[in-house]
Amino acid sequence: MSTQSPRQSLVMTPQSLVDHGVATSTADDCIVILRNATSANLRWANNTLTTNGVMHAVSVTVISFVRSSEGVSTGSVSGSASSQAQVTALVEAADAAARAGSPAEDASDLVTGDAAADWDEAPGATDIHVYDAFAPALGEAFGRASGAGRVLYGFVNHEVVTTYLGSTTGLRLRHVQPTGHYACTGKTADLSQSAWVGGATRDFSDVDALAMEQTVAQRLGWGSRRVDLPAGRYDTILPPTAVADLMIDAYWYAGARVAHEGQSVYSKRGVGTRIGDRIAKPGVNLFSDPSYPGLACAPFVTASASGNESSVFDNGLPLGRTDWIRDGELTSLLQTRHSAAMTQQPVTPMVDNLVLDVDGGQGSVDDLVAGTERGLLLTCLWYIRAVDEQTLLLTGLTRDGVYLVENGEITGAVNNYRFNESPVDLLNRFSHASATVPSFSREWGDDYFSRTATPALRVPDFNMSSVSQAM
Repeated sequence: MSTQSPRQSLVMTPQSLVDHGVATSTADDCIVILRNATSANLRWANNTLTTNGVMHAVSVTVISFVRSSEGVSTGSVSGSASSQAQVTALVEAADAAARAGSPAEDASDLVTGDAAADWDEAPGATDIHVYDAFAPALGEAFGRASGAGRVLYGFVNHEVVTTYLGSTTGLRLRHVQPTGHYACTGKTADLSQSAWVGGATRDFSDVDALAMEQTVAQRLGWGSRRVDLPAGRYDTILPPTAVADLMIDAYWYAGARVAHEGQSVYSKRGVGTRIGDRIAKPGVNLFSDPSYPGLACAPFVTASASGNESSVFDNGLPLGRTDWIRDGELTSLLQTRHSAAMTQQPVTPMVDNLVLDVDGGQGSVDDLVAGTERGLLLTCLWYIRAVDEQTLLLTGLTRDGVYLVENGEITGAVNNYRFNESPVDLLNRFSHASATVPSFSREWGDDYFSRTATPALRVPDFNMSSVSQAM
């Protein structure tokens, strides 16, 4: 006979854990954010599947708010939690941190609301069956590569995160976010050449393992002729993945407060932002939209901590399309309600996707190659770091394939380079743009920001500042 009480025998749903946290807090207000994450992955090396795994994790962030005559102090504590006792421990720690804290400079009224229509629904999930079509084709790709003397290495991951957000002000929000990516590096048998292909996906129904292997094979074929070239400025084609590498930095450094204080490329001389100024060519549009087809993301703010670009007080604010650059003009920066009051601009929080579109952009990378007399075609960039935030000068390395273009054709592989460029400056200097397509940043997509759509850009004077020995 069971000795459990009815309460103890109940299965703890995400909603019940959020409600328990909100009800347990003794602070003046409380927000609980629960993330239920499931993931499945495959890894391969030497044309052989090496590992696979399925994981499930539940993490909870509790943010407590305590009012005093001096203002509102906050405490934010995060941890794994799948029981009421674990949530209670997080609540007690957050309440204590809020009482011990100093008044928050970004204090504002919490967002109010009711339960969303889907609040009571169970969390989404993924499992190894997401690869039911991909895995057999991958096995065929291994055989094809082995027969041609190529070696494949790679990784795929699919994750579904369901976020539940509840507050003492009545807000109850839910969002299901599928995220997937694939990456495959191919090498010749003697390991003297490498080529990479990768991308983002929501469910792997659009990922073709054989096409992935074919692209790697084509790029290794281009490398059968090696041409060493010195550092310098080259007519360079940046494919969508490399454009995504750079535009994400342009986005992440677009904090309104930092710009207002004169510390970024988006600052006016003295004090203030460049909102309203032309910073790119006419026809250049950079925007985020939670409902963008194929890149859909959370339509409300979730912030576990406050900073220059986020505020815990903004949790639950609705998000819509935000134009960061419209027709070449800087129209918005990353704004919390606090920074918006400083800059006297609308509240425009960060959105978890990014789209670059150029009016008149058409065709593909192949079309840009066909129109280039002599230049370079990149694959992707990596180890990107900011050198000067006032100009957003970035440095980094090319990786896994730089190819020589002559008379509209790819004629060989070139050595790698270190580059020095500003993504904002590039938006003024490019000569041609392809159509915008879903893209994937090699540098940032795996762990941080995978939802991008960008064109390929041709830049007539891309600065390859030095030769690199990296593959």
